Amino acid sequence: MAGPSTAERGERQQESSGPPPVRGPGRARLRTIVILAVLAVLLGAGGTWVLYGSTWVRVEHVSVSGTRVLTPAEVLDAAAVPVGAPMISVDTDGIEARLRRKLPRIDTVDVVRAWPHGIGLKVTERTPVLLSRKGRDFVEIDHEGVRFATVSQAPNGVPALELSVSRTGSAAASFRRFGTDRLVREAVRVAGELPAAVAADTRTVQVRSYDAISLVLADGRTVAWGSSENGRAKARTLAALMKAAPGARHFDVSVPTAPASSGS
Repeated sequence: MAGPSTAERGERQQESSGPPPVRGPGRARLRTIVILAVLAVLLGAGGTWVLYGSTWVRVEHVSVSGTRVLTPAEVLDAAAVPVGAPMISVDTDGIEARLRRKLPRIDTVDVVRAWPHGIGLKVTERTPVLLSRKGRDFVEIDHEGVRFATVSQAPNGVPALELSVSRTGSAAASFRRFGTDRLVREAVRVAGELPAAVAADTRTVQVRSYDAISLVLADGRTVAWGSSENGRAKARTLAALMKAAPGARHFDVSVPTAPASSGS
């Protein structure tokens, strides 16, 4: 019986030896991919070490800007920024929340990383628009009606808030319906709508009920404002009324389409 031919022997040898080895451009591409993968791992590990393990990007100093009444030292103490910690690990949201909780005078604060070694605290303080008495002290109230600080000396140019709501009759019903906080916000809203010249001259904002808010000016003149509604229209009417009746002692703009003035 005849043996396998030369061609058959060649096919069997090829099957037994497996696929031919990779040569040429294919092997070069594989080597390049392996090298790039190794480099990526090394770079990732190196970057992690630089951010967390090295001393190159750690907190070395903290700066404060924007303070007016608060001191930078007060802000730094309340912020408690971890000096020496890796910059990347600083909890900026936590610092902001801590500052606003510990220092109610702060309205907003922006905590920024100043790479490679600094943390900046950009503070915006609340501004008082009204003051309420608390014994011998004064409570500052901002444009949102937030009572944010108690001071022993009244800031210049800030009107006093006088809540003199009667606990009987319609005023009492108004008080029960709206409550003190709402009435304070209404007073703040009125103060924010005043013409600039009147605002500078206002010494007291009196609240007797939701729709009975009035002003006492520096020279004793008074203004019946009514509720805080239609504030811009009332401001324009008051400015025109004061110009038309400069000698008047009382002005009523509670209904801006039907203003009145009296006294001399």
